[in-house]
Amino acid sequence: MSTDITKGTPSTSYNGGWRTSSAWLHTWSGLTLGWILYFVFVTGTVGYFDTEIDRWMQPELPRSQTGTSTDEAANAILNFAQANAPGADQWLMSLPASRNQPFGSLYWRGASIESGAVSASGNTLIDLNNITALNARETGGGQLLYQMHWRFPYMTRNYSDWIISIATFFMFVAIISGIITHKRIFKDFFTFRPGKGQRSWLDAHNVLSVVALPFHLMITYSGLLFMGFSFMPLVFAAYYGNDNGARGQFYSEVFDPPGMVAAAGVAAPLTDLDAVIEEAESVWGENRIATIDIRNPGDSQARIFISENFDQTVAAGAGRLVFDGTSGELLHNAPSASSPAKAVRDVSLGLHEGLFATTLLRWLYFFAGVVGTAMVGTGLVMWTVKRRQQASSEIDKKHRGIRLVEKLNVGTVAGLFVALAAYFWANRLLPASMPGRADWEVHTMFLTWALMLMLSAVIPARLGWPLQFRLGGFAFVLLPVVNMATTERGLIHSLATGDWVFAGFDLTALLCGALLFWIAQRATQVMNKHQKQRAPQTGSTSPIPSEHPVEGARQ
Repeated sequence: MSTDITKGTPSTSYNGGWRTSSAWLHTWSGLTLGWILYFVFVTGTVGYFDTEIDRWMQPELPRSQTGTSTDEAANAILNFAQANAPGADQWLMSLPASRNQPFGSLYWRGASIESGAVSASGNTLIDLNNITALNARETGGGQLLYQMHWRFPYMTRNYSDWIISIATFFMFVAIISGIITHKRIFKDFFTFRPGKGQRSWLDAHNVLSVVALPFHLMITYSGLLFMGFSFMPLVFAAYYGNDNGARGQFYSEVFDPPGMVAAAGVAAPLTDLDAVIEEAESVWGENRIATIDIRNPGDSQARIFISENFDQTVAAGAGRLVFDGTSGELLHNAPSASSPAKAVRDVSLGLHEGLFATTLLRWLYFFAGVVGTAMVGTGLVMWTVKRRQQASSEIDKKHRGIRLVEKLNVGTVAGLFVALAAYFWANRLLPASMPGRADWEVHTMFLTWALMLMLSAVIPARLGWPLQFRLGGFAFVLLPVVNMATTERGLIHSLATGDWVFAGFDLTALLCGALLFWIAQRATQVMNKHQKQRAPQTGSTSPIPSEHPVEGARQ
């Protein structure tokens, strides 16, 4: 026999007990790390447009150069490498092959300053039209926002991996237990009753949970696979041991291409790159090369590793070809899936990241992420609504925990949008040559978020919700104005020139601002309605109504 936590009465049926237990598990697995999951969903959703955000946050860069031919791009970058990084141990050339790589770039290490290298190591974007470095402001960009959903700032990678792994596992448990708890999963999808207090929050949570359920399952399970090496270290430790080099050896055998050799110290000219590219394209097809990694250039043991562009395939794994750097002979053809297990992981990771997605599919990914964000947010709010009802007849001391969660909800759910807008504002307002500029963009974001949390602590929640949503609305609506005032690529100019990366960002910011204003207005209406309903009964100033528990409502 179990206790029905909804009504506080014993339940003797097996199904009722099973669902009650699942409801309890769903509630606490979702709430325990709910604020972390909310942050992960927001930053992960924004990350589906990381490349576009990167470009908006560096307005000095020209339009995308993806139309450049493979031969032309590769030789331009090679000429830049020979002129600026002679004597290097490695030249890693990224070609403008897709949306994810709009510009050519060069990474080098071990270059000789005595031979004229600009630095021993470096990484720069290259203007393929005149073979010069592209100079732009330092920024974390959209890539850093994307990385935040699996690697927290101000925290070591080890701790961050464990927290993300545990939070992802809790999310997976919450989804599975939520499915079990739903008796009428399809009916709930079409049911929403506004103005009904807890019932309305529950309806909203149900609809948001069901509308993108396949996406939620996929994104959570693939996230677990992505973090598998972190929270299941004994899997490879059983074969490679626990010493300091064990993990490195494992990654090398699984992910590094074959054919790595040490330099011989004997000078030899690099083979003709055009011939190597032609042979690679005979294997994969034209315009399928993403990177050309040259090891030990100018040495008789030089190697050229060419990686395939996988933006048109679901699997996030690239095929690789290994050539002798002096003769141009093809030494290895390493497929992307070296084993069934790696193939499953690559497909799961590819689905998670969505790098293969077309523009329409990317927007669907984004919409599903927004729905997931709202699902977590409504779940957090619904917890306080339910507890307010249960605690309405108890002494005020019992409400302290509920009020703490309410205030954290305001600062986290609403405040994060203000912080996110502050990140973009910092990109435009901080001096372009400021040292540590990218770090201060992040500092601005988290300082703003901390300020919103402190603000939520000192004002009632019924005022905090609309206030912080309005602040977020103003911050996003004014972003295009700040962009127009600080750069030459404002919204009007972007629309006139067909620059849809900049125009799209500004229009999306306006849409986000309008949505936040609408949410703030709805929050004001709901709070005022509940305040009027409560005032004659108890005289309380609590923003959450004390209604009778809804029949059959879940925790």
